[in-house]
Amino acid sequence: MFSKSCEYGLRAVIFIAQQSLLDTKVSLTTISEAIDSPQAFTAKILQQLTRNNIVSSIKGPHGGFYIEMEAMKTLNLSAVVKVLDGDDIYTGCGLGLKQCNEDKPCPLHFKFVDIREKLKYMLENTTLIMLANDMELDIFHLKT
Repeated sequence: MFSKSCEYGLRAVIFIAQQSLLDTKVSLTTISEAIDSPQAFTAKILQQLTRNNIVSSIKGPHGGFYIEMEAMKTLNLSAVVKVLDGDDIYTGCGLGLKQCNEDKPCPLHFKFVDIREKLKYMLENTTLIMLANDMELDIFHLKT
């Protein structure tokens, strides 16, 4: 349903949010290892997220990626998905057919309407703080 970059982006922001709750800034290397993503690919995703004010970064020996507490309370998953995948998830064909639309629907077109509405509701009503508080840190691939 989501692109690979969006999946990694969602994992990254949740991980960064969790670390930010611990008052820790995290490096690109740590993030890419934790979310099990190639480092160069993770760097491009984080660059997009930083440019769009989803995450913040500080350079230098005590730097890294972080998310401000106030931002975590208001940033929802929809914002992350919009930056990385756009709005196609709410409008595109469930089968990926370009010619599918209201006038010429694919066999699944109208069945996806309810799914899209529920997905949109979930993405718009789930904040980073909710996920950072609810998810266990050990779901990420951290080396201990």
